[in-house]
Amino acid sequence: MSDDIRDTDPTSRHNEVGATVRPTRFSILWIIPILAVIISGWLVWQHFATQGPRITISFDAADGIVPGQTQVKNKAVTLGVVRSVDLSPDMSHADVTVQMNGGIEDLLTDRTRFWVVRPRINGTSITGLETLLSGAYIALDPGRDGKHYRNHFKGLETPPGVRSDQPGSNYWLVTPRLESLGSGAPIFFRDLEVGEVLGYTMPPGGVGPILLQVFIRAPYDSYLKADSRFWNVSGMQLGFGAGGLQVRLQSLQTLFSGGLAFGRPSYSRNMNAPMAKPNSVFRLYGSAEEADNTRYHQRFKAATYVDTSVGGLVEGSKVTMFGIQVGLVTGVQLDIGDGHHGPRVRVDMDLEPGRVAGGEEAGRPDYGHQILTSLVARGMRASVQTVSFLTGESMISFGFVHNAKPGALIYDNDVAILPSQPGGFDGVIQSVSTITNRLSAVPFEKIGNHLNDLLAGADQRVRSPELTHSMVALQGALSALNRLMDHADEHLPALMQSMQDATSQARVLMAAYSGDTDFHRNLEMFVQQLTRATRSMHQLMDYVNHHPSAFITGRRN
Repeated sequence: MSDDIRDTDPTSRHNEVGATVRPTRFSILWIIPILAVIISGWLVWQHFATQGPRITISFDAADGIVPGQTQVKNKAVTLGVVRSVDLSPDMSHADVTVQMNGGIEDLLTDRTRFWVVRPRINGTSITGLETLLSGAYIALDPGRDGKHYRNHFKGLETPPGVRSDQPGSNYWLVTPRLESLGSGAPIFFRDLEVGEVLGYTMPPGGVGPILLQVFIRAPYDSYLKADSRFWNVSGMQLGFGAGGLQVRLQSLQTLFSGGLAFGRPSYSRNMNAPMAKPNSVFRLYGSAEEADNTRYHQRFKAATYVDTSVGGLVEGSKVTMFGIQVGLVTGVQLDIGDGHHGPRVRVDMDLEPGRVAGGEEAGRPDYGHQILTSLVARGMRASVQTVSFLTGESMISFGFVHNAKPGALIYDNDVAILPSQPGGFDGVIQSVSTITNRLSAVPFEKIGNHLNDLLAGADQRVRSPELTHSMVALQGALSALNRLMDHADEHLPALMQSMQDATSQARVLMAAYSGDTDFHRNLEMFVQQLTRATRSMHQLMDYVNHHPSAFITGRRN
């Protein structure tokens, strides 16, 4: 059977006669599938070779994050794409899974920060407007000095104030009150914005000062010296000074988001002060004036008690003498009183001897005691004065009282207690009240009764017959005097002529009886007296001619 098969197979017969078999040729058509396989393999290898790690970022909310569309970027360079968004098992946050690109494993450390970039309004600044068209994206900041690789991160809810690649230095500020300061608040140096507030840390239990972390950009951080001062410039400052209404506004942004400023004190003369080291701690002052007052290191504690209104007097109010500041108010407390005194207000003060001329002696322990003892003995008293009736601000003023009651400086737990007196509007009211009380003590009713009695007695005397007769007699005397004055010009010349004739006859007679006899001497004396009488009558005549009223009013000096 097999033989028959071989006989019938032509191929077998051909091989038996020694014919050769031709090999199959390679077709060019095989190149296409081979290239397709190579390209596919390269793409697969490229996909796995360039694919980076897959990480998870936790956010409180996943607003604006879309799987397959939202990208992770740094400086506008895409570093990954969101693959999925899932709710955590406890439903407290959203877990965003991101497929990162290859080659960025070194950026994923314990210092890396992520946050969602979307349109935000912070104070007067608006950020993230580019996402209105392109959609939100996740920003990455690699941080500094990261050491440990991580694939799970806690995303930030707000953008960080400073990127890790921005040159500058961080510092800390200590303040008792946060006021309107918050993350992103600007920091100024000589009216130039040089940094911003990064955040704040509350003390444990909420008791104690608040720590503010601030960032100063380079090269301005080199201007921050060891003796520099920080102060608050938030909002708008209104006040009344010698020039009238004063308005101070650092910038429009500080009006809404607050702000800080720093600089060296005006009294600093150390031009070679060292630079402040990064992470140094500074005190934050409430104003530039308060920061400048730090030059006065010596403090002398004093207090006074007042029993008038202290409205507008608060901690930080000025203590002045002759309009010059000599200290600050440190506390205002109500004292209900006891058996020795009634309700009153205690005002504690810190007096600064360095503000007084010759205050270089303030370092002596007894300096403040000696000065205050001397001033109180000379009548110095403390009073509450109104600084502005418009704002109601008040201050403590030291003034000297004329004819003041004796006062002495006493101490209460090493605090000097100064005597006080009412001041300002209360002092005016008390003075008016004192005058009113004294007027009330005057017996006006008795004075009126006595005056009525006096007027009644005077009226009776005026109507009495004696006074009427006296007036009639006086009128007759005046009439006779008038008649005499009317005929004085007629009789006086004749009288004068007669006296002159008599004098001449006497002289003739005296010449006839010459000699040293008694009769001659008597006659000579008579002539002399007659001459003086004639001269007196002549003088009287001249005076009456010039002063006819002399008979009534008397001779004028």
